[in-house]
Amino acid sequence: MSIPFLDLGGINARDRAALIDAFTRVLDSGWYVLGTEVDAFEREYAAYCGTRHCVGVGNGLEALVLILRAWMELGALKPGDEVMVPANTYIATLLAITENGLTPVLVEPDLATCNLDPAAIEKHIGPRSRVILPVHLYGQTADMSALNALARKHGLKVIEDCAQAHGARHAGVRAGALGDAAGHSFFPSKNFGALGDAGAVTTNDDALADALRALRNYGSHRKYENIYKGVNSRLDELQAALLRVKLGRLDADNQRRRDIAGRYLSEIRHPAITLPVVAANNEPVWHVFVVRAQARDALQEQLNAAGVGTLIHYPVPPHRQPAYREWNARSYPITEQIHREVLSLPISPVMSDAQVGAVVAACNAWRGA
Repeated sequence: MSIPFLDLGGINARDRAALIDAFTRVLDSGWYVLGTEVDAFEREYAAYCGTRHCVGVGNGLEALVLILRAWMELGALKPGDEVMVPANTYIATLLAITENGLTPVLVEPDLATCNLDPAAIEKHIGPRSRVILPVHLYGQTADMSALNALARKHGLKVIEDCAQAHGARHAGVRAGALGDAAGHSFFPSKNFGALGDAGAVTTNDDALADALRALRNYGSHRKYENIYKGVNSRLDELQAALLRVKLGRLDADNQRRRDIAGRYLSEIRHPAITLPVVAANNEPVWHVFVVRAQARDALQEQLNAAGVGTLIHYPVPPHRQPAYREWNARSYPITEQIHREVLSLPISPVMSDAQVGAVVAACNAWRGA
C-alpha cells in the first residue's frame, strides 16, 4: 500500500463543485480585489475564531510582519525592542521579527510538547522585552494560560502564530482569540488551506485592526490618501471565496485528524519511537503528527521503503540557517535535539482506516537503529 504524506488533490476533490461555483461567482462579479468575498470571509472567520476582527492579507508571513509593523506605527513598539519566540519554529516567525528591525530572543521549547516553555520565557524577560510570540506548533496550542499571565505581569503583548492550528482550542477558546493578535496562514497544505497563498490576522484590538486594514493596502483607507508607508498584502477575492467553501468543512476535518491521531497514540507501540504529548486544557487539530526517534533517518528510510510518505518538520533550526549566520555558533540543545529527531507521519482527513493501520504496522515493524 502506497500512502502519500498528504493528498491535497483528494482533499480538494471533495468540494470540487462548490469550489468551481465559488470561482464562477468571483469571475462573473467583475470585482477581484477587496470586495464582497473578502468582507464575507473576514466576518465568517472572525466569528469562527471568536474575535471582533479578521483582516485578510497575502500570506501567513505577512500577517505576522504587519501585526508588528502596525504596533510600531501605533507607538507600541520601536526598533530594537525584543520579541520572545521559540527557537524551534519555522524560519518565517523569525523573519517577521527581523523584517521590522526588532530583536528576536530565541527561547528553548518544552521537549514533550515542542511548544514554548513558560518557565524558560520568564528567564528571558528583560527591560527591552515587549512581545511574546508563541507558535502553536504541529496543531497544538502553547500554554496560553501561563503565557498570558506572564504577559499581564510584565506588561507584554502576545501574538499567536496560528499557521498550524486552525480550530485548535486551549481552555475552550479557539486559537486566534488567545492573545492580543494572531497571524494565520492558509497555505494549501494547512488544515484550512486555500488554493494558493493567503493569510489573515485576527484580533479584538480595534486600533490594531484599523491600522492593519490600511497597511495591507499601501497604507490607505481611502484611494490616493496614504496615512502609512504601507505594502500590498491583500487577501485575494478568489482565495477568500474558496476559503469560505472550505471553512464549513474545517471542524469535521479536524475531528478526522483527531481520530487518526488517537489511533497512532494508542496503537504505535515501539520502544524507540517517542509519541507526541497533549498538554492539559488543549484540544489539538494535528496539522502534523510528529514522532521522535534517535535513529530518525533510519526510521524514515524504512517507512519510505514500506510505502509510507513522511516529512521532517524541520530538518534545520533557524539559528543554524545561513540566513542567520550571526547565530550559527549559538547552542540550543533542546531545539537541536528536536530538529535531529522529529519525523512527521501521514495524517489527513482523506486517509482511510486501512491506510492508518498500515502506518501503525510499519512503525511497529521498524527494526530500530
